[in-house]
Amino acid sequence: MSKTVKRTALVLGLALIGAQAIRVDRSNPPVETEIAAPPAAQAVLERSCYDCHSNKTVWPWYSQVAPASWLVARDVAQGRHHLNFTTWNRLTTEKQQKAVRAIWKQVSEGEMPMTIYLPLHPSARLSEADKAALKAWADTMPPAPPGSSDDLHDHDDDHDDDHGK
Repeated sequence: MSKTVKRTALVLGLALIGAQAIRVDRSNPPVETEIAAPPAAQAVLERSCYDCHSNKTVWPWYSQVAPASWLVARDVAQGRHHLNFTTWNRLTTEKQQKAVRAIWKQVSEGEMPMTIYLPLHPSARLSEADKAALKAWADTMPPAPPGSSDDLHDHDDDHDDDHGK
């Protein structure tokens, strides 16, 4: 092996070791409330969504190893900011209904659970029965008012700016 390759490997190894000193917040804030979903939908949410969209995150071993820890902490903070099932009480009834419709929309379009999440969390993969449970739940919601969107990002103002960060 050439000296350049050895030096590069040494520098990268030292950088990786040094990166471990940069710790990220992996806390779980208190649960304010639980989402009231039908039991079948609730089970799907807890299994496939709660790690990023609740204050009940189960932090995997790699969430303690930089640089993966930085990515996991960022994804959880963003997930909690956009939709947090354990702060559901902060949303008005109308926005809760909108969120349920948006959940189904994202699931039906294959946006959730995120593809990058599934290889290390195969139990989060949604079966057809899981999707049917979420669709059945969404179908109980009143339709969106004409001209409104079911985009989850439309209710970012419902969360504190520092929530989940």
